[in-house]
Amino acid sequence: MNSKVFSKVFFWMFIGLIVTFATGFTCASNIDALEFIYGSSINYLILIVIELGLAVFLSARLSKMNGITAKLVYILYTFFSGVTFSSIFVIYKLESIMWIFLASALLFLIFALIGHFTKVDLTKFGTMLAMILLGIIICMLINMFIGSEQFDIIISCFSIAVFLGYIAYDIQKIKKLDGEYPEENLAVYGAFQLYLDFINVLLDLLRLFGSERD
Repeated sequence: MNSKVFSKVFFWMFIGLIVTFATGFTCASNIDALEFIYGSSINYLILIVIELGLAVFLSARLSKMNGITAKLVYILYTFFSGVTFSSIFVIYKLESIMWIFLASALLFLIFALIGHFTKVDLTKFGTMLAMILLGIIICMLINMFIGSEQFDIIISCFSIAVFLGYIAYDIQKIKKLDGEYPEENLAVYGAFQLYLDFINVLLDLLRLFGSERD
């Protein structure tokens, strides 16, 4: 695997995280922005649809895009993610977010190294991870009606395990895709997948250990 590709993958992942957190913090610091995002369920739904639409578009069309378009769509996605995740800066203390970000980064590093150096073929676990993730999503939807805190804790723990598994899986998948995508597109693909893994680990850790504002 060309180490230059991985350098680009992590660079664009880092850029995406900066865009998301800068956007989220800015929105959370602006009352008008918060009112626009969360004051109307229609506005929030539109933002979610745009975010999901960009994710689907990027995943489906990435191999056919030129490098510049892929990067622009990726940055747009991370921007809208920042808008919809701005609530974490309202709910949780900034210090708590920073500490959990560092914990997430450490876990990410550990499982990225596992994915990079292990001789086990992790790609065969892709279907299993996807099935478990689907089960988690179904459980989350059920718990929206039940409202059980204990169930939510269990769901978050399983979710963390799945996305840590996805980190190792995606690192190995990126290695195997080398040569199948143009270098710039592969860098964006890898950054996008690892960005999603990292964000989900972070959000689950916040649900479990985050200190809420008074």
